[in-house]
Amino acid sequence: MTKTAFITGIGGQDGAYLAQLLLTKGYVVFGTSRDAGASSFSSLTRLGILDQVKVLSMAPHDFKSTLTVISKVQPDEIYHLAGQTSVGLSFEQPSETIESITIGTLNILEALRFLKLPTKFYHASSSECFGDTQGAPAHEHTPFNPVSPYAVAKAAAHWLVKNYREAHKMFAVNGILFNHESELRPERFVTQKVVRAAYKISKGSTEILTLGDLNISRDWGWAPEYVEAMWLMLQAEQAEDFVIATGQTHSLKDFVAQAFACYGLDWAQHVVHDDELMRPNENAWSQGNPNKAHRILGWQAKNHMSDVIKILCDAQS
Repeated sequence: MTKTAFITGIGGQDGAYLAQLLLTKGYVVFGTSRDAGASSFSSLTRLGILDQVKVLSMAPHDFKSTLTVISKVQPDEIYHLAGQTSVGLSFEQPSETIESITIGTLNILEALRFLKLPTKFYHASSSECFGDTQGAPAHEHTPFNPVSPYAVAKAAAHWLVKNYREAHKMFAVNGILFNHESELRPERFVTQKVVRAAYKISKGSTEILTLGDLNISRDWGWAPEYVEAMWLMLQAEQAEDFVIATGQTHSLKDFVAQAFACYGLDWAQHVVHDDELMRPNENAWSQGNPNKAHRILGWQAKNHMSDVIKILCDAQS
C-alpha cells in the first residue's frame, strides 16, 4: 500500500530534500507551512517537485491547527522539521525560538496521542544540545549541555519525544543531526555566506568577508544524505534515537581556506574577523560519533567537508 508522509517545515533545506527522497520511494507527500498560500516553497521549486507535493497551512505552536491537519491527513509517518532554525537568531528571539521548537513538538505528540494514530514520528533534534564536547565525539548517551536558547529548546523537545515514546508506547525518534549543508541553505548560514563571497570575489568583487570566530570546529556533512538517515530511522524495527554525523571535524578557518582555494584565492587576503559577530555563548568543538547509525541503520556519510565544499562551489553561478 502507498504510504503517506507528512513533513512540517517542508520549505526548508531538509524538508525539500526529504520530500524529494520520499517521492522517489512512492510516498504521497504532504507538507506544511504556517501560511501555505503565501509561501514560495522556492526549495521545492528548485528541485522540480512543487507540483508533486500537497501543501497545507498549519501552525505547530497552535494545538487546534495541529490536531485538525493531522486528523485530516492521517499520515503513516510524520517528519517534524519546522521551527526556528538559527542558533544566532535564538539569542535575539528566545521566546519565539522556545515556542516554535518545544511547543510545536509537544502539540504534534499530543495530537497523535489524542487521535490514537499508529503514526511513526521523527523529530529533528540537534547536535547543539551537546554543547562543547571538548574534543570528544558525541554519541547517543553523551550528556546534554545546551548553551543557546535554540539548543535549550531542542533539548526540551528531544526529551519530550523520549518521554512520549516511553510513557505512551509511541514510535517516536530523535535524529541528532550534526551540521549538514547544501546549495539550498539560505545565505545567512555561514557556509553559504563563505562560498558565495568567495565566488563573487573570484568574479571581480572587491568585497571583504567579515566573520566571527574562525576557530570553532564543526562536523560538516551533506544534507541529502542526512535526510535518508531520517527515513531509515522510521523503517527500523524499534524506535531509537541516533546521532547522524560524518565523524570528522574541521575548523571554520579550514572551511574558509578550502572554499577560497576552490577559486584559486588566498582567503587571508579577503576575510576579516569582527567581534561584533561573536555569539554570547558558543560551542568551540562539535563532532559526532555515527557508529550506532552505521551498525543498526546501515547509514554512513559518503561526503565529508572537502566534498561538500566542492559541491557548493560547483553550484555557484
